[in-house]
Amino acid sequence: MQRRYFIKLALAAAAAVTIAPLGRMKAMAEEKIEKMNLSDAEWKKRLEREQYEVLRHEGTERPFESPLNNEKHRGTFACAGCGLALFPSTFKFDSGTGWPSFYDAIPGHVETRTDHKLLMARTEYHCARCGGHQGHVFNDGPAPTGLRYCNNGVALKFIPEKA
Repeated sequence: MQRRYFIKLALAAAAAVTIAPLGRMKAMAEEKIEKMNLSDAEWKKRLEREQYEVLRHEGTERPFESPLNNEKHRGTFACAGCGLALFPSTFKFDSGTGWPSFYDAIPGHVETRTDHKLLMARTEYHCARCGGHQGHVFNDGPAPTGLRYCNNGVALKFIPEKA
């Protein structure tokens, strides 16, 4: 009897840990995102030099330099430009590329377009609120999506989950 109770309790706890973030993500995806438009001068004041170069001019930081590449705590990765939540930590994986990588994004929180800067078509993605460049999406990620959102760490800020 005690064992059965323990198993039910463990299953309920596992379901709560899995379902709660999905409910929060659904609520985030359904929110209306208002566009944020600042002048170039305002962005320069608001952002650090590297953030400005990546977010506003689609630069790329050097690999293996971002501390967020090794971030393993539970929480949310948000746009460093405007604070919009982009990725829950549960979507992060170690791609070995040197940049924080995610297999999916919060629905509606990133927008994509085709980039031909390296003479080949790549899918570039930006924050849906401020338009800040985050990185590129590739088709070599893990299940369940097979995608790899390869993000510039300087374009993100990590918000730890509250206990």
